[in-house]
Amino acid sequence: MSSNVNKTKKLSLVSLVLMIFTSVYGFNNIPRSFYKMGYAAIPWYILSGITFFVPFALMMAEFGAAFKDEKGGIYSWMEKSVGAKFAFMGTFMWYASYVIWMVNVASGVWVPVSNALFGSDITKKWSLLGLSGPKLLGVMGICWIIFVTFVSSKGLDKIKKVTSLGGTAVAALNIIVWVGAITVLIANGGHLAQPIEGLKSFTQSPNPKFVGSMITSLAFVVYAIFAYGGIEVVGGLVDQTENPEKTFPKGVVISAAIITVGYSAGILLVGIFTNWTSVMSTEGVHLGNASYVVMANLGNALGQSFGASEATCIAMGHGMARFVGASMFLALSGAFFTLMFAPLKQMIEGTPAKLWPGKMGEIKNGMPINAMWIQAAIVCVMIAAVSFGGDNMSKFFDTLVAMTNVAMTLPYMFLAFAFPAFKKKKEIHKPFEVFKTTGSAVIWTTVVMLTVGFANFFCIIEPAIGGDLKNTLWSVAGPIFFAVVAWVMYAVYEKNEKNEKANKAA
Repeated sequence: MSSNVNKTKKLSLVSLVLMIFTSVYGFNNIPRSFYKMGYAAIPWYILSGITFFVPFALMMAEFGAAFKDEKGGIYSWMEKSVGAKFAFMGTFMWYASYVIWMVNVASGVWVPVSNALFGSDITKKWSLLGLSGPKLLGVMGICWIIFVTFVSSKGLDKIKKVTSLGGTAVAALNIIVWVGAITVLIANGGHLAQPIEGLKSFTQSPNPKFVGSMITSLAFVVYAIFAYGGIEVVGGLVDQTENPEKTFPKGVVISAAIITVGYSAGILLVGIFTNWTSVMSTEGVHLGNASYVVMANLGNALGQSFGASEATCIAMGHGMARFVGASMFLALSGAFFTLMFAPLKQMIEGTPAKLWPGKMGEIKNGMPINAMWIQAAIVCVMIAAVSFGGDNMSKFFDTLVAMTNVAMTLPYMFLAFAFPAFKKKKEIHKPFEVFKTTGSAVIWTTVVMLTVGFANFFCIIEPAIGGDLKNTLWSVAGPIFFAVVAWVMYAVYEKNEKNEKANKAA
C-alpha cells in the first residue's frame, strides 16, 4: 500500500517544472533589471540561462540524487567529493550569503512599509531623534533584526502562516503585470512607453551609467545569476521525480526556458507602460524602490488608458503601490523569520560539533539560540557600518544590493568546483547522471565557474572604475570577513583534533 502511495506522489514533468519555477522566479528581479539596463537586460538573462542556470541545475541534481540520504546538505556533498576543510569553507560562505542578505533586507524592508502606508516611498523624508535617510533606516533595521531574532529564538513559527499570504500576493503581482501591460498596450493602440529602436534597444542601456561601458554591462551578469538563485534546492527533487533519467533533465531545460522567457517578457511588459527617462531616471528612484515605482506607474498608466482624471490616475498608482508594499512586506517578513535560523541550523547540524566553540552549537527548542544571537550582533554591526557611511539613499541601496548579489553567487563556485571531483570518485553511487563523462563535467564546470567568476569580478571592480571605491570595498568586505572566520574556525578545530589525538596516544 505504502509503495503505491509513494508512486502516486512522484513528480510529473509538469509538477517538476512548476516546483523549479516557484523556487527560482522572483518578481523583484524584473523592475530592478529594467531600472539598470532597460531592454538591454534581456540578452544577459538568456546568456546566463545557457551558461549558468541549465548546467548548474543539472549538477545539483546529480549531487542531490547521490547524497539523498545525507543530512548535512551541501556540506555533505562537498565533504565527500573534495574534503572536510573545503566543504566547511564553501558551506560557511553559503551561510554568509544569507547574513549579508539580512543586512540588505533589514534596511530595505522599510521601503515596502512606506509604500503600504503612504502609496509611495517617502523613507528619505523620515526623521527621528535627529536621524534621517540611510542612518534612520539602519537603526530601524537593527531594531528589526533584534525583534526577529527574539521571536524566532522562542520557536514561535506561527507568524509564518500569516506571512504566507505575502507569497500568494507576490505571485499575483506577476499576473497583474501581464494583464495590466497588455490592457495598456491595447488601449494605446500598440504604442510602447519605452520604444524599441531596433537592435540598439537590446544592446544599449537607457541608463547613462551603462552607456559605452562594456565592464558595467558585464557586471550586470551577476544580477542575472542572482535572479536564477535558488536552483540548488532542485538537488533534492531527483528521487521524487517519475522516471528521473529522462524527466529531470527535460524538466530543468523546460523550466530554464520558461524562467528565461518569463524574465525577458516581464522586462518587455514593463517597457509597455514605463518610459525609462520620464519614470526611472527621476530623483528618488533607486534599486530599493524600483519595483514600487514601476507598479505605481502601472496603476497610473491603466487609469490614463481608460481616460480617467489625473486625480484618479494618481489614486490608482498609490493603490497599486500600497498593494505591492503590503505583499512584499509580508513575503520578506516570512523569509526573515525562516532565514534567521534555518541556514544557521542546517550548517551547525551538518558540520562536526567540535567546530563550534563553547555553547555556540547548542540547539534549544529546535533552535540554535546562542548562535542566533551572535549572528544578530554581526548583522547589526554590518548594518551600522554601511548605513552610517554618509552616502545618499541611491548609493546606500546600490551598496546593499551589490553586497548581496556578490555574496549570494560566490558559493555557486564552491559547489561547481566540487563537481568534477565528485564525478571522479567511483565509490560514490550515482543513480542519476546527465554528464556521462568526466570530460563533459570538467567542460561545463569551467563554463559555470567562468560565468560566475567573471560576473563577480566585473561587478566588484565596476564601481571602483567609476570612482566609487567604497562600493567595491563593501562588495568584497563581507565575503572576505566570513572566509577569514571560516578559515580560523577550521584551523582551531584541526589543532584541537591533533592535540586530542596526541593526548590519547600519550
